[in-house]
Amino acid sequence: MTFRIRAARPDDLQHLYDMAKLTGGGFTNLPPDRKALRTKLERAAAAYGNTTDPVSENGAPAIRDELFVLVLEDAASGEVRGTAQMFTCVGQQMPFYSYRIATLTQHSKELGRTFRAELLNLVTDLEGSSEVGGLFLHPGERAGGLGLLLARSRYLFIAMHRARFADRILAELRGIIDERAGSPFWDGVAGRFFGMSFQEADYFNAINGHQFIADLMPKHPVYVSMLPETARQVIGLPHPTGRAAMRMLEEEGFHAEGYVDIFDGGPTMTARTDRVRSIEASRAATVAHVRAPEGTGQPVRALVATGQLADFRCAYGEIALEPDGGLVLDPIAAQALDVGVGDTIWHVAR
Repeated sequence: MTFRIRAARPDDLQHLYDMAKLTGGGFTNLPPDRKALRTKLERAAAAYGNTTDPVSENGAPAIRDELFVLVLEDAASGEVRGTAQMFTCVGQQMPFYSYRIATLTQHSKELGRTFRAELLNLVTDLEGSSEVGGLFLHPGERAGGLGLLLARSRYLFIAMHRARFADRILAELRGIIDERAGSPFWDGVAGRFFGMSFQEADYFNAINGHQFIADLMPKHPVYVSMLPETARQVIGLPHPTGRAAMRMLEEEGFHAEGYVDIFDGGPTMTARTDRVRSIEASRAATVAHVRAPEGTGQPVRALVATGQLADFRCAYGEIALEPDGGLVLDPIAAQALDVGVGDTIWHVAR
């Protein structure tokens, strides 16, 4: 069975809806709502269809607020088993809020005591960044490196369309959700000001965006020590199902810099786009031969991608460089990607 990544299409709506129903909540970028998912696919279709790189009024490069959606597909059957998303510039159409953890140190000379308090500050520091998110792999496919293929294919897409993405990139990880499908962080912080359960707020945000946060969220810092223990314990922690994703992000060069999600307290990871490992190490090459690469140089297991925008495709494959610099690609990957001799591919070692 060979899987490949391809650009999502409007007719993938049912596939995305079926996967959204399996997320278990707290997954803002993949809500179980047909209208919201249809809007996402229509927005992605518009982005894929816009073939001109963005420029500002003075002719300099500019980043548009675009959304690209990818799906993981069985190359033989066409069955869709996963999805991922890329946002080129968050915060253009509505504020992009985060809590940033800060420390306030105060000293009393008379008492001879120093007190350090952790604070949660509501900020929009990350506006203008690109975002990778919305990654979901069907539970039946969580083996064989498919999650890695789905996650890292986004970085090859970014490398191949670099002008469309910002110089900083972020990834929000889902926070701790309890057995009631609620969020201890939400209950201890924002839920007190909104009169909504976590599930209600998360769903409303997925459908309507962040403006209600701007309208109702208190702007003053929140002292962490004044929160319930249940809320304090989960700040900056990923959901158990997201720990592997956090490790993958760290291996790519992302770091937790004190930003957490305002809904569930999950960590927000950030990186400089050009320093993300799979972007920095990716290379373009022309296919010289389609055959098994054994016996040619040093065969390498790699992620291999081709195609621009709506024609983007990515799969695992074996490649090798001949002494004259020609690239050899294995036939299975060539078939999955529909490429042949003379075609350009991008690759990065697996």
